[in-house]
Amino acid sequence: MRAVVFERYGEPAEVREVADPRPAEHGVVVRVEATGLCRSDWHGWQGHDPDITLPHVPGHELAGTVEEVGPRMTRWRPGDRVTVPFVCACGTCPACAAGDQQVCERQTQPGFTHWGSFAQYVALDHADVNLVAVPGGLSSATAASLGCRFATAFRAVVQQGRVAAGEWVAVHGCGGVGLSAVMVAAASGARVVAVDVSARALELARRSGAEQCVDATGVRDTAERVREVTGGGAHLSLDALGSPATCAASVNGLRRRGRHVQVGLLPSPTGTTPVPMARAIALELELLGSHGMAAHAYPRMLQLVEAGVLRPDLLVTSTIPLAAAPDALAAMGTAPGSGVTVVEPWG
Repeated sequence: MRAVVFERYGEPAEVREVADPRPAEHGVVVRVEATGLCRSDWHGWQGHDPDITLPHVPGHELAGTVEEVGPRMTRWRPGDRVTVPFVCACGTCPACAAGDQQVCERQTQPGFTHWGSFAQYVALDHADVNLVAVPGGLSSATAASLGCRFATAFRAVVQQGRVAAGEWVAVHGCGGVGLSAVMVAAASGARVVAVDVSARALELARRSGAEQCVDATGVRDTAERVREVTGGGAHLSLDALGSPATCAASVNGLRRRGRHVQVGLLPSPTGTTPVPMARAIALELELLGSHGMAAHAYPRMLQLVEAGVLRPDLLVTSTIPLAAAPDALAAMGTAPGSGVTVVEPWG
């Protein structure tokens, strides 16, 4: 098969012919019809993830058709259209038994723990636990965007963030996950303020339901500006980018007893990131993490997508062939783009 491969961190990846994957006894091989280009892929390429073994094929947001199944499979057959959370759970550890597959103790992640979906085929483990059927009316490009960014945003806003109608929600960083969070919060009846440095991203945020937009390039203190436009601070705030600056701004922009949800990854040389804990203590803030969404939680989100309440298809702003993926991956470090870029490996 053709796949995007990199041999060394931070050095150019290339499209080459590699061996087709084989399914594990409990797994499947999926023919990849679409796969999202995510900032997490860029982090992996930069060497920020300790689970990656070189050479490596990135990619973790995908949709496609089951091509081959392992002998212990019971729920899925070749020809089934599927997507999958970026966290593939084992299904048997204590976290999985509690329904928390998104923090599985023995999780695998395509594109990180093993070769991913920037390829024509990808192997997925414990498929009976992890695969999600794609509704008939949903395109593969839209379905691919659900596995990481949209599902992650949905859980971050609805489940972890406990959004309520009428609340102010601040979203810091309006890439794929941030725009998804804007859309989910607005659809939940919240009033959304979007923060970004890109005029294009803020325009997409407004189209996705943001009531207020803050251009961080022209504001000395974005947290102060968020407090101004929300009349005292957001009830719920998300760092959807993942940087010390956006994390701090999200926390500092909250009102008393507000809730901060950290969604964007925060790699650092020391493994820690400074957080305004004095404010968290004084205002009794909640600081929460959010790490994807388990497959069993997808039906509620998919019902809203099928009903047209949520429109993840509007967030897909670019579709590229596999040959263009290496350059697009490298560009994410300096020009991450607006919306969601989808790679079509067979295009």
